[in-house]
Amino acid sequence: MVGSMTVSVNSTPPVDLYANGTVHHAELLPASDDDHGGIIVDMKEPMDPDIFHAKLRASLSLWGQQGKKGIWIKLPIALANLVETAVKKGFQYHHAEPNYLMLVYWIPETPSTIPANASHRVCVGAIVLNDKREVLVVQEKSGIFQGKGVWKIPTGVVDEGEEIFMAAVREVKEETAIDTEFLEILAFRQWHKSFFEKSDLVFLCMLRPLSFDIQKQDLEIEAAQWMPFEEYAAQPVAQNHELFTYIIDLCLAKVDRDYIGFSPQPLRSTLNDQISYLYSNARDLNQSSSADRQ
Repeated sequence: MVGSMTVSVNSTPPVDLYANGTVHHAELLPASDDDHGGIIVDMKEPMDPDIFHAKLRASLSLWGQQGKKGIWIKLPIALANLVETAVKKGFQYHHAEPNYLMLVYWIPETPSTIPANASHRVCVGAIVLNDKREVLVVQEKSGIFQGKGVWKIPTGVVDEGEEIFMAAVREVKEETAIDTEFLEILAFRQWHKSFFEKSDLVFLCMLRPLSFDIQKQDLEIEAAQWMPFEEYAAQPVAQNHELFTYIIDLCLAKVDRDYIGFSPQPLRSTLNDQISYLYSNARDLNQSSSADRQ
């Protein structure tokens, strides 16, 4: 039961809590409501662990009485000394970024509906073909093909908040200095337990070159060149590495057999005007829509 004082979880004034027939005067942690009946504690100022423990205990008591569910604590790296205190109160790690750790606690005695941490890493592979049927390839200074003389397409990880098509253009530019225009996603692959316990989603993208003079990235790239497609396809690794085989087949299907992949279509959110992208076979979709209107 909460005392007669009305308290907003968006502020941190002292409150009176009733426990075992006794009134306790307590201070709370800085917090705000989330959209799912829970609480977000965004710690920013230094705090003594003993004071943090007292405020956390009082806050959990109040939030439990209010029927709150998931409790999130965002601890910046400068407050890492408070992690042990939170863990001893039942909090678990949820995810971490370079400058903070997110912990979570489920109050109700019901199965937790807290979503798991991100399960996938998103990657791109960039297929760049010029008018001479040459493919842009690189040899990397690290990775599974290091020192094996294998020529591969530029690849990389999509940055947080970055669109897939932008990542493909960026990776090619970074590794080879070649400017490109994104055309389509030809295919994608899901690969489990690729990065620690996380899965990879790898999008194979087709791009058109806008420049042709290669300047390789010295940090990660051993060599880069325009290679005749037939020579790329004849590499020994292409005979026993299925992904290489599919890349070759996709290139041939796109160039010689009018294969159509997925191109980005901008969508504007009705909630906040934010732009996102839907990837679809635009040609067939437009033909279908035109036929339906006739």
